[in-house]
Amino acid sequence: MLERALRKNTARVTFVLPAGTPPAEVSVVGDFNDWRPGVHPLTPRKDGNRAVTVELPTGRSHSFRYLAADDYWFNDDTADDQDGPNSLIHT
Repeated sequence: MLERALRKNTARVTFVLPAGTPPAEVSVVGDFNDWRPGVHPLTPRKDGNRAVTVELPTGRSHSFRYLAADDYWFNDDTADDQDGPNSLIHT
C-alpha cells in the first residue's frame, strides 16, 4: 500500500506492507535510491504493518520494487502503474 502527502515541491511517499508478508526483512528499492538494497528498509509501525517514508520530487514518475531475503523481488499491487517488471508511482 502507498500513502502520500503532497507538499510544495515534494511528495512524502510511505511504502507499507503487512507484518510478516513476506516474513523476512524488506526494503524498497527504486530509481530514487539508485536501486541500492537496504537503503530504505521497512520498519514496524504501531499498527503492526511495516513502512518506510521517502521524500520524492513532485511531477515525476518513479520505478520501484520491494526486495526481501533470498533475492525475492516483488511489486506493489497498489502502485499507479507498471514500468516493465517494476511498479510505478506518479508524484
